[in-house]
Amino acid sequence: MSNTKNSTFKKNGGYFIDGVAYMDCKITGESVANVSTDAVSVVGSKAVMGNIHKMFPESNPVPKPRTGRPSGWHFMKEFVDKDGKVFHKGVEQPKLFGTLPATKVKPKKKPTKRRSKQEILLARDKEKKAALKKAVQKQKDFINHKLGGI
Repeated sequence: MSNTKNSTFKKNGGYFIDGVAYMDCKITGESVANVSTDAVSVVGSKAVMGNIHKMFPESNPVPKPRTGRPSGWHFMKEFVDKDGKVFHKGVEQPKLFGTLPATKVKPKKKPTKRRSKQEILLARDKEKKAALKKAVQKQKDFINHKLGGI
């Protein structure tokens, strides 16, 4: 075996680039760097990761059944279920069953959509045009002796 730059060593089909030994992956065919000159075959990292994904397929977890309670109900100081069950910070209080009215759930606030500068300027321009149109109409009404119900 010769260890000169860019020469191919005879054993197992490996080769050198700038003094670094390379071999081709036996599954994907990609070149793998820093291999031993005594190596018989090489499996690259992409092939290993592909095999791991095959060995451990992502299983679809069974979704939990919905209770009908709002998110965060167990953090509330007091929550009364539709059935009449009373909870204090997520812990059921059987003594208070049916003594309180059900908790009313407020709908979640929708976040306001951010507008770009151009959208803001267009909206402002539209408002100005509407105000100007209204002022012009008021002047026309005044000239035509329509004083708005006076």
